Amino acid sequence: MQDTNLNIQGSDLLSKSAHPIKMSGEKVNVHYGTKQALFDVDLQVNENQVTSLIGPSGCGKSTFLRCLNRMNDTIDICNVTGLIKLGDQDIYDPNIDVVELRARVGMVFQKPNPFPKSIFENVVYGPRIHGLCRTKAEMEEVVVSSLQKAGLFEEVKDRLDEPGTGLSGGQQQRLCIARAIAVSPEVILMDEPCSALDPIATAKVEELIDELRENYTIVIVTHSMQQAARVSQRTAFFHMGTLVEEGQTDQIFTNPKDQRTQDYITGRFG
Repeated sequence: MQDTNLNIQGSDLLSKSAHPIKMSGEKVNVHYGTKQALFDVDLQVNENQVTSLIGPSGCGKSTFLRCLNRMNDTIDICNVTGLIKLGDQDIYDPNIDVVELRARVGMVFQKPNPFPKSIFENVVYGPRIHGLCRTKAEMEEVVVSSLQKAGLFEEVKDRLDEPGTGLSGGQQQRLCIARAIAVSPEVILMDEPCSALDPIATAKVEELIDELRENYTIVIVTHSMQQAARVSQRTAFFHMGTLVEEGQTDQIFTNPKDQRTQDYITGRFG
């Protein structure tokens, strides 16, 4: 019996090592003024996998997501403590260049937010300010490649000079994804990227997420448990600022360890 347990643990370690840890948070606490939003969160994000953060509104999932590329720095009353690493690097180290960090850890927001510029200029904006491409040919190559990766090129290739704001909602969100991947990030954060989209546009974005994980590590906040089940390999359940449990997505949804997780996924609260 003991040998069996050892074998299970060994295979578990093997499966974890197949996907190295890309980002990790240890004892992450977040305060907005005197109000504490996150309590001692420990969470690892595996490379080339999609990790879903789920839980009821106000549970801290978006707050944790924003810690991963220091978006909370933009809120004066927000204070983040604990250790968050990208690879072996402490991203809250005072010597870290936050602009460079946000290129390495890109963000796609809940509501599509294309710049009031052409489709071409939306995509090339990041590579240009980061000095990643200087010639017109380099810019064109980045734009085409990023739009192709975002599954949008065929739909917009004849109107790259038209405003990005003129696209449909789903196309705008894919344009924002193209803009995020144009600077070759290592991680893409997505904060409820489909909540403003119709079912057809949502399906396209979900399909895209599945394709993107071959080259990127993705963390997605979603209010839809069905979406978490469809797109992610690992799921973390947050409740009242604490990380209740995390694990393989199928295990979380079929055999959760905590009663609160069970109650949430069966609709008893949320």
